[in-house]
Amino acid sequence: MNSDSRRLEPYQRVAIAALLSVIVLIFVGAIVRATGAGLGCPDWPFCWGCYVPPTSVEQVDFEKIDVERFKRKVARLGQDPDTVTEDSLRAMFNPIHVWTEYINRLTSLPVGLFTLAAAFMSVGQWSRGRRLVGICGWLSLVVVLVNAWLGRNVVLSGLKPGIITTHMGLAIFLLGLLVYMAWRGTDRPWTLSLQAPARKKLQILIVVLLGLTIFEGLMGSQVREMTDHLAKTHMDEPRSAWTVQLEQTWMYLVHRSFSWVILGAAIWFYFLADKALPRGCRWLEKAILGLIVGQMCLGLVLSQVGILAIAQILHIGLSSLLISSLVLWIFGVFAARDERIS
Repeated sequence: MNSDSRRLEPYQRVAIAALLSVIVLIFVGAIVRATGAGLGCPDWPFCWGCYVPPTSVEQVDFEKIDVERFKRKVARLGQDPDTVTEDSLRAMFNPIHVWTEYINRLTSLPVGLFTLAAAFMSVGQWSRGRRLVGICGWLSLVVVLVNAWLGRNVVLSGLKPGIITTHMGLAIFLLGLLVYMAWRGTDRPWTLSLQAPARKKLQILIVVLLGLTIFEGLMGSQVREMTDHLAKTHMDEPRSAWTVQLEQTWMYLVHRSFSWVILGAAIWFYFLADKALPRGCRWLEKAILGLIVGQMCLGLVLSQVGILAIAQILHIGLSSLLISSLVLWIFGVFAARDERIS
């Protein structure tokens, strides 16, 4: 890797701030899903009819609650809407879930602010000849707005599985955009120093590794939807018993076994990079391998110990760091192909 230190430009700092805020939001969103707090605030944009959510059910003014909306939501979940009454809503109130979901909404604010700032600052990138950076800046803002709309529909649909998966997929796409903006928002972006034969092999291998990781993530999202369903239908059973149910589905079995393919590719990438780089593997290569090994360990916990909430949270959150690291390495190794970067 290049050893010369460079000061980050203001645009890069804003893009990095947006990137970190998205990663934090993904971690918090994972907490919401793992704890079942997704309907802690069943209405939107308010929370139990309030701008600042209540801490007890006694503080809820049920005259401000749209009971008919609750009934429509219950009907979409395949349940009897006539069961929705003021008493059932009182029983549904959980202050921990309320504030968990509310904090999730608050952590989305920095994402919007930093992405908006990066979009406006992208005009300057366009004038410097970095047209693709400018396009990505405004595209990232569009993705944030679409995902905010999807987040609203996640609540109003009663956590409909397809919307949840799309919501997460767009977040991953946003990570890629922000990594590119932070990397390319300078005249001298970071590159890797590699000779042609080794560079070509690593270019192919890192793209394959990213593709395998994304594919594994898509399957993992489907498995997460299965665990969300189990959380509703098997709530009286311990989480350790959920694995038995999951093992009856081909998606879970393929997802569990496919992780070994990714581990093998990651080890191959690490040793090839260690030989090809002038000073061997450094922090980014070690981070990529470490994150994949960590994901494997968490996967073993989930499959052998049980669907533990903390393991689910880390499994989803660390995936955002892994995707960001892989994308950054791809930019570095492909930029080293020649000195012209458009």
